[in-house]
Amino acid sequence: MLPLALVLAFLLIPVVEIVLLVQVGEVIGLWPTLALLAAETLLGGWIVRREGRRAWRVLQDTLRRGAAPDRELGDAALVMAGGVLLLIPGLITDVLGLLFVLPFTRSLVRRVVSRYTARRMRLAGDRASMTYPPGPGGPGGPGFGPFGRFDPFDPGADGRDPDTPRGPVVRGEVVEEDDHPSRT
Repeated sequence: MLPLALVLAFLLIPVVEIVLLVQVGEVIGLWPTLALLAAETLLGGWIVRREGRRAWRVLQDTLRRGAAPDRELGDAALVMAGGVLLLIPGLITDVLGLLFVLPFTRSLVRRVVSRYTARRMRLAGDRASMTYPPGPGGPGGPGFGPFGRFDPFDPGADGRDPDTPRGPVVRGEVVEEDDHPSRT
């Protein structure tokens, strides 16, 4: 569903932007419309520069403290996305870009994106658990990873001695070569 929405957005947004620019141009004129686009671009560039530096500084401070930079990474990503949207000429993309960049609207956008991402991750986990069930015996029984027999981080997860080789064993005797007279 998401790839289809992205394709439609890439096809429809330019058309909607052009229609909107033509309508605004008819109301206020060509030169004021171009001046408005230029002013939005300059203002957006200034704001992106300022907020990008601030987001980078806060991210570095958080990493120095050793804390998890969840909120800070989200802010940095939104500032970058907002900067890209502000570079695209158009009124709708500029408004969206400003929503992503301005500090008082960015927190709202971050919460919406965070909830959407958490929901998508939960759905993906549910889908994965239905596709790859734990197997007989439930977690710890035959299966893979934390759900069963093969776990690369716990070689004894299947109840066998971790030093016992797995797979087919070829019985035999190890023979070491003696020093052969032709090697001297």
